[in-house]
Amino acid sequence: MEFRVRKECKSSKARLGEIVTDHGEFETPVFMPVGTTGAVKGVSPDEARDAGVEIILANTYHLYLRPGHELIEKLGGLHRFINWSGPILTDSGGFQVYSLSKLRTISEEGVTFRSHVDGSSHFLSPEKVMEIQEALGADIIMTLDECAPGGADHDYVLNSVKLTEQWARRCLAKKRDNGQSLFGIVQGGTYPELREMSARGLVSMDFDGYALGGLSVGEDRTTREQVIRFTREFLPEDKPVYLMGVGTPEDILESVGIGVDMFDCVLPTRNARNGMLFTNKGKVVIKNAQYADDSSPIEEGCMCYTCSHYSRAYLRHLFLTKEILAYRLNTIHNLHYYTQLMSGIRQAIREDRLAKFSRDFYTEREEDL
Repeated sequence: MEFRVRKECKSSKARLGEIVTDHGEFETPVFMPVGTTGAVKGVSPDEARDAGVEIILANTYHLYLRPGHELIEKLGGLHRFINWSGPILTDSGGFQVYSLSKLRTISEEGVTFRSHVDGSSHFLSPEKVMEIQEALGADIIMTLDECAPGGADHDYVLNSVKLTEQWARRCLAKKRDNGQSLFGIVQGGTYPELREMSARGLVSMDFDGYALGGLSVGEDRTTREQVIRFTREFLPEDKPVYLMGVGTPEDILESVGIGVDMFDCVLPTRNARNGMLFTNKGKVVIKNAQYADDSSPIEEGCMCYTCSHYSRAYLRHLFLTKEILAYRLNTIHNLHYYTQLMSGIRQAIREDRLAKFSRDFYTEREEDL
């Protein structure tokens, strides 16, 4: 992987960058849709590409359990298995293990957990996580980390930071020279001194990039923004910075101005399946009665496939009757909204008008429609 900063914003920490991988290149800031089990829910790879998606995220934990990394490797790797020719990032599974708090035990060696699928027992170590991700063949892979729960006390988070650093060293030692790029994950909860400790420890190991983990786990938005801003100061300017699992349009725009380059979140796809659609003026809750005879598209001027062919009235009908097509069409629009948001942000940085872009973004928004 190569990362190049093409332009720096004059009024903020935002920067326009480019990441080059063996499976293609893309500009940053970038949003990565979540394809947990090797599929972006509701759409085909071609539909994701048509919506403007350039890189997707897949999950190590889920693919390890089903269908298994050995099978995927045998069938030619994750790119061939899912028919996605562009870049792929795989996370380490640390967050999924965190979410299984009642089903797992953590030690210095790794994590023992019970599968949420069938209750079978498994063990993930830093070395095992590297083995799985190498078999999958993703372009960007992540170290195993321990995500502290929201509101955890200082001692717990301190131990979490120390463990995450130990695991990161072991991941780095295990990594093969195979063209994959390895990112370290900064932990530390909402404690500034622990975030600094984690960032400095990881930077000393010289990873290919750095992720901000352990956020969006219950903290309020103001606290989250403060943690991102503080931590960013300790990360190098010549490496990409990835904010994990944080992805409202407002959070993305705010974080870009702090110097974050990469984002992922389930919001555009999950909300689509729940009938919530993103527009420049706010959120459209498609089940609302006001759309029963509305012949307009989700958003006037939107060039996505859904807006080019279907009305709000039809999308409401599909959603209320639980037609599978509703989830597909809603997802296509939401993915298109996110890729266009990122494209607009990149163009604003390129033209030194990010501050105006941000003002216009909030001026146009109304209450949920």
